[in-house]
Amino acid sequence: MNDEEEYVGVGRPPTGRRQVWIKLLWIGIWLAFMSAPVKDLADGHHTPWGTALGVLGLLVFVGTYLVLLFRHTSKALDRRVVQSSIAFLGALAITLFLTLGTAWLVLFVYVAVSVGATLPLRTARWLIPAVVAVLVLLGLTDDHPREIITALVFPALLGGFAMTGVRQMIRTTIQLREARATVAQLAANEERLRLARDLHDLLGHSLSLITLKSELAGRMLPDHPEQAAAQVADIERVSRQALVDVRSAVTGYRRPTLPGELAGARTALAAAGITADVPAEAPEDVPEKPEEVLAWALREAVTNVVRHSGARHCTVTLIPRQTLDGRVLELTVADDGVGASGTEPGNGLTGITERLATVDGTLIAPAGSSRSGSGSGKGFTLTLTVPLGSGLGSTE
Repeated sequence: MNDEEEYVGVGRPPTGRRQVWIKLLWIGIWLAFMSAPVKDLADGHHTPWGTALGVLGLLVFVGTYLVLLFRHTSKALDRRVVQSSIAFLGALAITLFLTLGTAWLVLFVYVAVSVGATLPLRTARWLIPAVVAVLVLLGLTDDHPREIITALVFPALLGGFAMTGVRQMIRTTIQLREARATVAQLAANEERLRLARDLHDLLGHSLSLITLKSELAGRMLPDHPEQAAAQVADIERVSRQALVDVRSAVTGYRRPTLPGELAGARTALAAAGITADVPAEAPEDVPEKPEEVLAWALREAVTNVVRHSGARHCTVTLIPRQTLDGRVLELTVADDGVGASGTEPGNGLTGITERLATVDGTLIAPAGSSRSGSGSGKGFTLTLTVPLGSGLGSTE
C-alpha cells in the first residue's frame, strides 16, 4: 500500500445538517478535557495580557484540532496539510505550556489523538509515544505535580491508539461495503452471461436449422414445390419449438425461488428497521411448483409485515416435516406487530390461498382479519405447508 492510499479519509462527508451536528458532537465531546486550561484562565492567576493570549491560543488550538479531525475524517486532506497542522498543534501546545503552566499539559492529549486520527498507522505507532514522551519530559523539567503528569500519560496513549483503531475499523467497513457492491455487480454480470449462454444454446441450433431449410426450400421451390412445402413445414415446426423453449427459459428466469426470496426478506425487513430472524439457506431439492408457491407466499407475507404490521421483530422459519399424509415443507412468518384491523381477509391472503390450492397446500392464519384481527398488539403468525412427496430427504 503506497502513501497515497494510506492518507485516506476514514469516513464519508456528511450528507445533511443532522449528520454534520452528529459528527461535530462525536468529535467535540472529547473537549471535556479542556476544563483544566479554562479553569486556569478563569482563576485569574495570569496578567490580563497573559489571560488574553491564553484565550486566543486556546481558541486557535481547539479550532485547528476540530477542523483537522472534521475535514480529514470526511475527506482526506493533503498529506502536507495534515503534517503541518499536527506540527502547529504540537508547537502551540509547547508554547502555551511553557507560558501558562502545568494545566496546559492536557493539550498534548489532543495532539496524540490528532496523530492517531490522521496519520498512517506505521507513522502514528511511533509518533504517539513520542508526543507522550515530550509531555513527560516537559512536565519533569520544573516542579510540577507528578500526579498530573501521570494522569495525562494514559489518556494520551489510549486516545491516540484508540483513534488508530477506530480509523482502521471504519476503513475496513468502507472496503467491505465496496467489496459487497463489487460482488453484487459480478453476480449481475454472471447472470447476464448465463442468460446469453442459455439463449445461445436454445436458439443457436434452431435458427441455424431454420436458415438452412429456408435456403433449401428456396432452391427446391421452382422444380420441386412439394419438397419445398415440406421444408417450409419443418421450418414452422422448428420455429414453434424454439418459441416454446424461449418461453420456458424466460419463465424459469422470472420464477421466484426460496433462496432469492429469503435474501429479499432480509433486505426488506432491515430497510424497514425490523429486526429479522430469517434462515440463511433454503432446503435443497424442493420440487419446482411447491417452491414457487412458497416463494410467492413469503414475498407477500413479508410485504404485509413491512407495510402494515408496525412490528419491531419478524421471524421466518422454513422446516421440512413428516406428517401422516407424507412429507411437507412448512413456512412460518411471525411478527410482534399490531397490524391493521378489519373483518375481511385481504387480497394478499386470498392470493396465497389460491396459489396453495394448486399444490394441495394449507394455510393457517388468524381467522376473520386481514392481519391481526383488532390490532391487539399480539402479533400475527402465518403458517403455510406444501406437500413434498419424496423429493426431500429427512432432516429431523
